[in-house]
Amino acid sequence: MVDIRDCVQCGTEFVPPREHSRFCSARCRIAWNQENSEGPDNSEGALGWSIVAMRETTDRLMRAPAVDRRQAFSVISEAVWWVTMVDATLVRYHPDTYDAVLARSEATERRAIEDTFGGLRFVRNQMGYEADHDDFIQAQPSDNGAAFNKVAAWTWKPVAQPAIASLSVRGQDWEMARYRAYEAQLAGRAVGHTFSRASAFLELACDHGLSRN
Repeated sequence: MVDIRDCVQCGTEFVPPREHSRFCSARCRIAWNQENSEGPDNSEGALGWSIVAMRETTDRLMRAPAVDRRQAFSVISEAVWWVTMVDATLVRYHPDTYDAVLARSEATERRAIEDTFGGLRFVRNQMGYEADHDDFIQAQPSDNGAAFNKVAAWTWKPVAQPAIASLSVRGQDWEMARYRAYEAQLAGRAVGHTFSRASAFLELACDHGLSRN
């Protein structure tokens, strides 16, 4: 089924290129932002503090020793939150820059990047609500049976398909797309690999987005 929605600015029906698209064109997006922005630096400010928080959190995850399971789960959850927050901010306020940076990658890598973010959105929506941390994350043991000394080396587990019967048809389509993205790019891979790929792309897109303003 084709997903068709109304542009929040002009009301025209359009097929959204991505899950959170709200406008039928760049012109409508710019017009809406101008009418609803609290100030000229609103989007840049949101992007600026979000990228700082993301950078600090992902750096902490890469260095974190896996000595406490609860703390390890906490830093992973925080990294998921900030990466998806920065991604959403870029998509909302700088979609042209986002797409331009994405288009520079080869087709295979571009799909991997898109699926990485789709998979992280799936984790964000499920972990702590429909599923527990243990359902998603596998600690990697060392040779002596102790927890591996880096949280970044833990891996994402394959998970069962989500329960989607209570969602709208559109919601079911998006949630299954996120689930398939998770299985394609997160399941079986190291947590550190996921956040390295995601943060590298977002840092590049943010640099381009802020430099144009």
